[in-house]
Amino acid sequence: MAATIITTDDLREFKMELLQDIRQVLSEDSTQTKQWLRSSELRKMLKISPGTLQNLRVNGTLPYTKIGGVIYYDYQDILKMLEDNKFNAEQ
Repeated sequence: MAATIITTDDLREFKMELLQDIRQVLSEDSTQTKQWLRSSELRKMLKISPGTLQNLRVNGTLPYTKIGGVIYYDYQDILKMLEDNKFNAEQ
């Protein structure tokens, strides 16, 4: 079995990658604690396309607030929409 030597530079690179990953996880978690989410944040959170989000707005499934050209969604409204559209597998 061949031995692999780990250098100080390898450890520094690992540390930087780990810190970057931790920052990314923390920034994703922070969107869940905000009361008002922008369209891009909501699309990322729900993993939906811009067209799907527009359909949810147009058909009245998801309430929104528009200030200037920016659309905001209340986090509680998002939770309510998800709960209202939940299907029970036993039905």
